[in-house]
Amino acid sequence: MAIFFASAGTIKSESDPPPKGFVTVDGTQFKIDGKPYNYIGTNYWYGMHLGVVQHRDRLIKELDQLQALGCNNLRIMVGSEGPESEKYRVQPPLMIKPFQYNEELLEGLDFLLTEMGKRKIYGVMVLGNFWHWSGGFAQYLSWLNNKPIPYPSLDGGVSWGIYMDYTFRFYNNIRAKNWFLSYVKKVVSRTNSITGIDYKDDPTIMAWQLANEPKCGVRVGPYRKWIRQTAKFIRSIDPHHLISTGSEGIMSESLFGNRRKNFIKNHKIGIDYITAHIWIQNWGWYDPHKIKTLDIAQKKALAYLDKHIEIAKEMNVPLVLEEFGIARDKESYESSSTVNQRDTYYKLMFEYLEKNINDGSPYQGINFWAWGGCGRPRVPRSVYQPGDDLIGDPPHEYQGWYSVYDTDTTTHQLIKTFNDKFQK
Repeated sequence: MAIFFASAGTIKSESDPPPKGFVTVDGTQFKIDGKPYNYIGTNYWYGMHLGVVQHRDRLIKELDQLQALGCNNLRIMVGSEGPESEKYRVQPPLMIKPFQYNEELLEGLDFLLTEMGKRKIYGVMVLGNFWHWSGGFAQYLSWLNNKPIPYPSLDGGVSWGIYMDYTFRFYNNIRAKNWFLSYVKKVVSRTNSITGIDYKDDPTIMAWQLANEPKCGVRVGPYRKWIRQTAKFIRSIDPHHLISTGSEGIMSESLFGNRRKNFIKNHKIGIDYITAHIWIQNWGWYDPHKIKTLDIAQKKALAYLDKHIEIAKEMNVPLVLEEFGIARDKESYESSSTVNQRDTYYKLMFEYLEKNINDGSPYQGINFWAWGGCGRPRVPRSVYQPGDDLIGDPPHEYQGWYSVYDTDTTTHQLIKTFNDKFQK
């Protein structure tokens, strides 16, 4: 097959300006038609799956709910690899196997973008995944030799370290990367079957994102080369939409060398804005059974965020905190449980975004993790099975952990209050 990868070089196109209505970057600021664009949005990773015919009523209802909260930015997983027989992942897959696609899901993506466009909601389209819950890089490697993926799991799989060591091999494998690029080309060059608009011309798309939380391990060089070559490939198809990596930030950089310097080098060519993710419980900063730990966890969260604000200033690019979340009180998985600690945390993070916007900071937007909407777990704290409601918690996590439901009215009020300020 043809080899897509070529040497990395200068990527950013200086040709015609983006069409009207596109989200653009002006130094450290996001703008739409010259006006500032700041937001509290959400991760709605399963939106494409709700776009299929049998789930469209729920999708329309939830998009209306999000619009009412002022959430005009959604981060959506469009990287979805098969086969359907695999566990711990969203089903069905969009890419069943290399070069074979699920047309129903592609039409679901068309429908999602059409409905978002009607509501002036912008989408960050995530094209790949370092983690296995949507197939991701590990699935491409598994296709190479038809051997099973070493899964970390809820019921006693391998360690996360073993899984990551396996997945790091993706960056060195030309065949796996070219399969990924064939998928990228399929999506980025698509024409919407409902509107007739080419994706590359659709202002509803804010950005193409290379992957969800890509990491490099010790493969710093191959990882950096993959970022630059993939961004260049996307830019060759679509010269106007923004491109981001989907990185957690400096936390995802190799332990070898200077993490900050590596992060900057990895984002210097072809990347329009930088991202950070913060997980105060996953990283051991917060214990939901010990309320007092929230205070120190919040301080650590802001300190981590500040490091990326300084990097964004140095690079003269915008910053988005595109993942952060917290469990319900006492880590309950019941949708009826209280969310006092969540509201405290959300309020702090929203206030800090407001302060930074008012100060002219590069920190421009935030996406909480994640919208659960009308969906509910089959059983609270259950393991996802095909046919269950899709909610904010991916299939490899206990269902109900971080989801924000349509009944979480106090959280809704916080989101709406701050979005009303940003959109005035």
